[in-house]
Amino acid sequence: MYRMGIVERKSRQKQALRERILDAARRIVMREGFAALSMRKIADAIEYSPATLYLHFASRDEIAQALCAEGYAQLLQTFVPLAQIADPTERLKALGRAYVAFGVEHPETYRLIFMEDPSYTGAALGAAAAASGAAGAGTPVAAIADTGAPVEAAGITAPETAAVGSAASGQASLAPPKPDDDPGDAALTIMISAIEELKAAGRLSASMDVGVWAEAFWATLHGIVALNLTCPVFPGAPLDTVVGVALDTWLGTQGAGQPRDVTSVSRSRKKKSAEADTQSNAKPATRPKAASA
Repeated sequence: MYRMGIVERKSRQKQALRERILDAARRIVMREGFAALSMRKIADAIEYSPATLYLHFASRDEIAQALCAEGYAQLLQTFVPLAQIADPTERLKALGRAYVAFGVEHPETYRLIFMEDPSYTGAALGAAAAASGAAGAGTPVAAIADTGAPVEAAGITAPETAAVGSAASGQASLAPPKPDDDPGDAALTIMISAIEELKAAGRLSASMDVGVWAEAFWATLHGIVALNLTCPVFPGAPLDTVVGVALDTWLGTQGAGQPRDVTSVSRSRKKKSAEADTQSNAKPATRPKAASA
């Protein structure tokens, strides 16, 4: 009969406690926001001393970085199935909708990754930061595209290799996941790949680096999410409509079978109104009948 060794048992216990710490931290952040998170509050939640937490995490910031990495892993899970969409325009639109949906459905996680502290974003994008020599700081997407090193998108099993932007060194390919793949890098790589394909097809300006296109596209999505989370009066129209208009502005009108946005509906109404006015003006004027004597 197999008996677990002491070393293995201790390793499992250590991992289990680490997961408890992160779970408690996650619940606090979701319930009260990141500002309420503290080592003492986490320790109280799992009924351990704060000193025990420091055996697993050096600080609250290290816990926050771990939560950011988890958030990127969640985002990656929503991106992976969409990477199979053949048309890069429709793929990028689907990725854009998924990104906004993730931010809206996980507001505290999104705030923590992108709106709390630049070092958390940098830590979540660890591999790209290290490759560009900017570890610990928010790393631009352009740096991810221009590192010159192959970047693997975890979980992608497309039958054909897709191009990944690298203005400095040509193209890399999307490869099967590796154990040390960074989820933040992988999620961004899926988005960059679609942009690179659009550029290669002549549907984006060839004079602009793909990393710059990616940063601008990301900024558009982030702006929508950030305003939705922080501005009570945004959006005035349904959020799906705003996202659709933004994506259509970037990538062209929606394909057949897609719901029309506000602008297309407005144009249709204006067209019908103009046709009605034309028909009305075209009718011959009729004189009122004279009153009978």
